Amino acid sequence: MNSKREERRRAAIEQQIDENLKRVYEQDATQQIPDKFLELLEKLRDNGYDQGNPA
Repeated sequence: MNSKREERRRAAIEQQIDENLKRVYEQDATQQIPDKFLELLEKLRDNGYDQGNPA
């Protein structure tokens, strides 16, 4: 009897974790890239670094 109750509890916890992870990912995915990071990427491209390969 306790094992079924424990299984339901675990399933509920796993569902809650999944929902929270999805929520965090969705919030993070909608945030814009900071200007400083974009400037750094532009400088790297200008210096010949493209697709991880130095010029």
